Amino acid sequence: MTAAQQSIHVGGEWRAALSGATREIIDPVDATAFAIVAEGGVQDTDEAVAAARAAFDAGAWPRTPVAERAALLRRVAALLERDRERIGALESQDAGKTLEEGRVDVDCVRDAFLYFADLVAGESGGRVVDAGSDEIRSVVVHEPVGVCALITPWNYPLLQASWKIAPALAAGNTFVIKPSEITPLTTVALIELLLEAGLPLGAANIVTGPGGTVGARLAEHPDVDLISFTGGLVSGTKVAKAAADSVKKVALELGGKNPNVVFADACSTPEAFDTAVDQALNAAFIHSGQVCSAGSRLIVEEPLRDRFVAELARRAQLIRLGRGTDEGVECGPLVSAAQLARTEEYVASALAEGAVLRAGGEKPDGPGYFYRPTVLDRCHRGMRVVREEVFGPVLTVETFRTEEEAVALANDTEFGLAGAVWTSDGDRARRVAAALRHGTVWINDFHPYLPQAEWGGFGKSGIGRELGPGGLGEYREAKHIYQNLAPRPVRWFAGEAQKDQA
Repeated sequence: MTAAQQSIHVGGEWRAALSGATREIIDPVDATAFAIVAEGGVQDTDEAVAAARAAFDAGAWPRTPVAERAALLRRVAALLERDRERIGALESQDAGKTLEEGRVDVDCVRDAFLYFADLVAGESGGRVVDAGSDEIRSVVVHEPVGVCALITPWNYPLLQASWKIAPALAAGNTFVIKPSEITPLTTVALIELLLEAGLPLGAANIVTGPGGTVGARLAEHPDVDLISFTGGLVSGTKVAKAAADSVKKVALELGGKNPNVVFADACSTPEAFDTAVDQALNAAFIHSGQVCSAGSRLIVEEPLRDRFVAELARRAQLIRLGRGTDEGVECGPLVSAAQLARTEEYVASALAEGAVLRAGGEKPDGPGYFYRPTVLDRCHRGMRVVREEVFGPVLTVETFRTEEEAVALANDTEFGLAGAVWTSDGDRARRVAAALRHGTVWINDFHPYLPQAEWGGFGKSGIGRELGPGGLGEYREAKHIYQNLAPRPVRWFAGEAQKDQA
């Protein structure tokens, strides 16, 4: 077992929890402990916030020229490239994903740091505002928000950390990050790389510990200027309520219940049919469905349904489960015993409500938190499994007859993170994409994202955006500077001045 009890970093010092408490990190493949981290609490959190506050108010990083900030982010990207295999393998073991997924995550983190480095390095000195007079100089500049509290989820711990850390640092902020207590190890590794790259001490702080203490304290802390949270809806609403008293900036990404709409014309040839089925598997079962944008709702045109679902179920049964570093493994386990139990309960409720099981629906023999990729046919919006986010390898199937019905079904959700439409009709693709109330819409694809494009959702999928220029904007405050180059009396209130002139 790897001992990493000193996983809290405050003001330049790695330390254990002040209480001495620790937590075992469990390998979801075999349910054994393989690492130990510090279990921080409220006092650890307060000290981390104080360090970030001092580093922002009087430290070097907020005053570092933009070109130097960008250069540091590029150094971090180079270090990620250097340590790709090590960190990818750690992400695979910690989160239960395949090694290739872990490697891809490291590549995406590298790309995020490079994108935000390029974005800020290419900026000018502000946006000039035409005041209508040569005697007025008016410019809007952007300044860092201040101390940022960053709370990340367990499914993509490294990737989600980078989506927050890279823009926060690019904008000149300092931060305290709380990774999920279940999967904290690669975030600790990322903080180490930031320090190796030369980030001033105090700018980056991490407290490993539970959301109920560390996360709750960050949300309410009066010295935190912004809180960015990615996770579940229930926890996200608690964060927003706790942040309200201090009127801090809040950004929330709270998951989704994402439709994958397949029209029959998208499957008019054997190659097109194969592609649509393949992508539906990818949409639903990558990382065992533990993806906020998972295409867990297949909405397929009625004439295509039987053929499509039959092939989908056949291929789902063939997905190879196992340890992510083993040769040929395509899908790992769920992240925890609690997540496995949650998935089993959703499938049981769906079957009780009339869903028809076409594939999966069971835990395979052996240790760990594995669950077979599951296809549930004959589903409808009255079922919990269709309305609520399962965060497991469970795909529900609904059908439609008209384009209008397809759009109505796809939008019939409290969430609005992502969705897709499959069709060979270009006009239909554009109509449906425009009608879907989701933050990302794919046409004839599923899951890709670009660091240059904003990511976030409508409705209960959250508020604010990550990535893109909008993602950088979350970590900035706009300031208008208005300079009068030829000041003179206004004489709005004449008073004694007019009497003296008289």
